[in-house]
Amino acid sequence: MAGFARQLGRPSGLRGRAVGAMLNRANRNTVAQAVDALSLPSGSVTADVGFGGGVGLDLLLEAVGGTGTVHGVDVSQTMLTRAAHRYRHDIRSGRLQLHDASMSELPLPNDSLDGLLTVNTIYFVPDLAGPFAEFTRVVKDTGRVVVGMGDPDAMEKEPYTAYGFRIRPVAEVREALASAGLAVEQDVRVGRGAAAVHLLVAAPVAPA
Repeated sequence: MAGFARQLGRPSGLRGRAVGAMLNRANRNTVAQAVDALSLPSGSVTADVGFGGGVGLDLLLEAVGGTGTVHGVDVSQTMLTRAAHRYRHDIRSGRLQLHDASMSELPLPNDSLDGLLTVNTIYFVPDLAGPFAEFTRVVKDTGRVVVGMGDPDAMEKEPYTAYGFRIRPVAEVREALASAGLAVEQDVRVGRGAAAVHLLVAAPVAPA
């Protein structure tokens, strides 16, 4: 369980590639709804932070069309290498840019994104203030941020989350977004019952 938990946080090697493929299958519907929640017009500039297996890159590239740009950010060399090979044509054309970076230090200019999503990543950071401040910095005033997280009560019942996962109540995540200047407009539920995934759709708060 401890090894599996480490792979979920930072996939590496052959096992990491298998985990990435598993994450694509497990998260496709959630990520698809996160992309829909961003409401990106063709030609948008957007990012998937902690893209893992890469299903979000696929869906964002489709959403922004031939004139848009997608940034993929991850800390896993295995996932970055896999994405660099799979999306080599999109990288060559400039539609996709990959970044080896953490959520707390995004290598992107201020006010450069029309939308940003991150799904099942916030369990692996010790503090939400840094990443959420970065999201606020890089997203335009008219943009949107979608943070996807599993239901905390359901996740605490999973055996692997005892190893390095930081399970936070939804209210705590909402408060952290608000402290960073991002107001939650919607809590979209993906799935059924208590185990449904939360997609917190947030927008930058206009300066007073």
